Amino acid sequence: MSNSAPSSKLPKWMTSFGPQIIAALIVGLVLGLIAKYTGSTAEEPNGLGRFLSIIGSSYVSLLRTAVIPLIFFAVVASIANLSKVTNAARLAWQTLLWFAITALVSVTIGMLLGVVFQPGANTGQSAPADYEGKTGDWLGFLTGLVPSNFLGLGASTTIADGAATTSVSFNVLQILVVAIAVGVAALKVGKAAEPFLTFSASALAIIQKVLWWIIRVAPIGTVGLIGNAVATYGWDTIGALGKFTVAIYVGLALVLFAFYPILVRSHGLSVKQYFSGVWPAVQLGFVSRSSIGTLPLTQRVTERNLGVPSGYASFAVPLGATTKMDGCASIYPAVASVFVAQFFNIDLSFTDYILIAIVSVLGSAATAGTTGAVVMLTLTLSTLGLPLAGVGLLMAVDPIIDMGRTALNVAGQALVPTIVAKRGGILDLEMYNAARNGNPFAEDSFSDNNTNAEPVAAK
Repeated sequence: MSNSAPSSKLPKWMTSFGPQIIAALIVGLVLGLIAKYTGSTAEEPNGLGRFLSIIGSSYVSLLRTAVIPLIFFAVVASIANLSKVTNAARLAWQTLLWFAITALVSVTIGMLLGVVFQPGANTGQSAPADYEGKTGDWLGFLTGLVPSNFLGLGASTTIADGAATTSVSFNVLQILVVAIAVGVAALKVGKAAEPFLTFSASALAIIQKVLWWIIRVAPIGTVGLIGNAVATYGWDTIGALGKFTVAIYVGLALVLFAFYPILVRSHGLSVKQYFSGVWPAVQLGFVSRSSIGTLPLTQRVTERNLGVPSGYASFAVPLGATTKMDGCASIYPAVASVFVAQFFNIDLSFTDYILIAIVSVLGSAATAGTTGAVVMLTLTLSTLGLPLAGVGLLMAVDPIIDMGRTALNVAGQALVPTIVAKRGGILDLEMYNAARNGNPFAEDSFSDNNTNAEPVAAK
């Protein structure tokens, strides 16, 4: 008889990232409802509400801590990695082309839903009297590309009750411009820049490891983020603009569960494998509401679950995290623009719908490092000449909508590199079709296979 000791292996739900996130969502929802119905408000949170707010905001702060070095070194390293890929220019061009194609289809779906759902008709809402819209314009967008300093940092000081408070912000788009310039310059310098590129790759690996540790405690952050959202906004907020919220989520679902699977299947890939591979990043994007914060995990699953070569993924995924926004820059501004026009009883012409599509396809980079969809909506409304008060009208439900928007953003940021890699003949199909272990952080054998430095050819 065998006297083997009983297995001490923990249940899958205790070690697998996905079930942990789902459990955290349930716990956060329950705690948020308890806080909401025990008197917690945004202005005067009770003890539980304050606790959830601290947990959620602290986790987001952790995610944002390494954003600047992550983006800088990721882009520099990605440009250097492109030198190892045959036909790198073609891959880069195809990536941008598919960014545009998916954005165009997504914004078209959004406009159709706006027309069908009529979300702005008979809402009975009024724009806040004290709201001051900020006009977005193309000149401002273009001048904003020019870095004000090496790190794209900015500072603003406000004085209230005799006390001065200074806050520091950064422009991700400017950091992206600086990083691209440095990366291209390093390639042009050649051998003399090799120590710098080696340092960049090493720094990126260290930063990603730290961020993976932060992401590993995402279930704790999830409890705080979801709980605080429910405690602060509750279900009444969704009800006030229910048709708009439903229209947004229907659009997000159509893109994620209909359009994306069509693209995956049309390229001869398994839809099931795509979703099982990308799902950990989609879940984190949903609760964190940050494509940049989810970037390390998105790149991880794109390389190790979906089989995209590291050299190409390390270029395409960071680029997508700042400019590939099917949720924030396509579905949302399309439905929201139609909503605002209906609310103020303004008829949109066919030309107006064309303008919405153009702004969504070309202006998505304006969401990088800013207030995301709010800036994109402001840019769209100002281009159409619609009242900017509509932005303030929709802010009440923005946190709840932003969860779904970011989840779709992340899914698209992994999808496009997968499609381009498949079309270029460089996708690792064995890795793509492999069984998932439920843990994108596991140090499996694919780790070495996917970091092969040998050049890969794009067909």
